Amino acid sequence: MSKENSKSRKPIRELIQTKNAPNAVGTYSQAVSAGGFLYTSGQVGINPASGNIESSDTRSQCVQVLKNIRAILEAKNLSLVNIIKLTVYLKDLNDFADLNEVFKEFFGDTNFPARSTVEVAGLPLGARVEIDCIAIES
Repeated sequence: MSKENSKSRKPIRELIQTKNAPNAVGTYSQAVSAGGFLYTSGQVGINPASGNIESSDTRSQCVQVLKNIRAILEAKNLSLVNIIKLTVYLKDLNDFADLNEVFKEFFGDTNFPARSTVEVAGLPLGARVEIDCIAIES
């Protein structure tokens, strides 16, 4: 499709950007809204104020990641209860207990979204955890 034709068509997706979450460190958007769902890109524990990962432990990075996801949700007037599914990438699966503790803090004891967790060989910027999110917009 030519650029001219794509400009005249109504967009089927909306790119989401907030200063309250870290800027993308590559060629992607913080999130995309489409078809009644919000899809975030993978978030690592970057503090948006400093632009850096400020802690070396998985637990602290996980807290920052979830704060970043919450900020992106809030940019679309959504909250943690809108999350349907999270995919978690851990540098070390031995940190699974820390991940669960942080989730209890953020989601309470019963409001957990669906989740997949996998161990990976490496993550951007040397992060210990990365999480992406699918949320419903209604």
